Amino acid sequence: MEEEKVFQIALSLVPQIGIVHARRLISYIGSAKQVFLSTTSTLQKVPHIGPMIAHEIKFNQVLSEAEKIYSDCQKEQIRLFFYLDEGYPNRLKQLYDAPLLLYFKGNVNFQHDKVMALVGTRKATEYGREMTYQIVKDSVDDEVIFVSGLAYGIDIALHQACIELKVPTIAVLAGGFQRIYPSLHIKYAHQMMEMGGILSEHPFHQKPDPRFFPLRNRIIAGMSDATIVVEAAEKGGALITAEYANNYHRDVFAVPGNLQKVFSEGCNRLILKNQATIYTDWETCKEQLNWQSNPDKIVKNKSLLWSRLTDDESQILSLLHQEKVLALDEIAWKLQKGVNQLAMLLLNLEFQGFIKTLPGHRYGLK
Repeated sequence: MEEEKVFQIALSLVPQIGIVHARRLISYIGSAKQVFLSTTSTLQKVPHIGPMIAHEIKFNQVLSEAEKIYSDCQKEQIRLFFYLDEGYPNRLKQLYDAPLLLYFKGNVNFQHDKVMALVGTRKATEYGREMTYQIVKDSVDDEVIFVSGLAYGIDIALHQACIELKVPTIAVLAGGFQRIYPSLHIKYAHQMMEMGGILSEHPFHQKPDPRFFPLRNRIIAGMSDATIVVEAAEKGGALITAEYANNYHRDVFAVPGNLQKVFSEGCNRLILKNQATIYTDWETCKEQLNWQSNPDKIVKNKSLLWSRLTDDESQILSLLHQEKVLALDEIAWKLQKGVNQLAMLLLNLEFQGFIKTLPGHRYGLK
């Protein structure tokens, strides 16, 4: 296992390989170690792996760097999650652009029932900070994990509120753990270790880079059931996170703001364009996500038999029986059906009491 981890790190370091190519190589060849042990001719037999990538894998000196990174992770008690590992966040794993490898330090269960992203402007107003605190305070009894980016403004207000109220929170970084940015927030990163932690797709020594911040936002959105945008200008990182969440078919909520304030424009526009549901209060948000303590149960009609289901409905139930829980887009891909057609089938099965809707547009058997 230790040796395979080194090869997994090395695979993530190969220049120009990218997430999709790396996954394709693992799928065809079997493991990261086997990828590096394969000949260039074998590598080039994998679809879309040309001479350039094959050469980079065989002759780039990434293994020695990977060994050092692994050693540093051991010393710093940093856990590594390859995308095929059981501990890798399930919500993230199903996405086409999910990181190949995650570095994590802290104490939290990524597969927790309720995970919420909360983001906003770096230039938060008092209203934005108050709303952030109120959201966390109202959620205390619901055992939610909050995710954000440790940035100035709304992000750090979220992490501070979680630390004060003893709510688990995860900060996703745009660099390695040795170079936490901004440095003023290092103390908060350490404080969240017992209930939450820090997460990155970058090795320990990697400096933060402007290119990494939008990519960091896809992790925040992808590992969460929903995203709340508290304050945002017309452009900015918070809106990028909301866009990722919408692309991943995750719920987005926006806190409405003063029409005369610059940092309300982004939230108000999300609501206007139906790219976010208006956030009014925590209880309503929970209802939208099916997070109620005592949700209304759909009564199963015992007289309905599998034999009375259509072929499409039977395929969906068989798939969910095998996979337990799947997202809407994942079911669509596996069954090769359009999302609109599938949504109607799923709604019908839910009314009949065969399946249940879960946060993040996921479905499972009842």
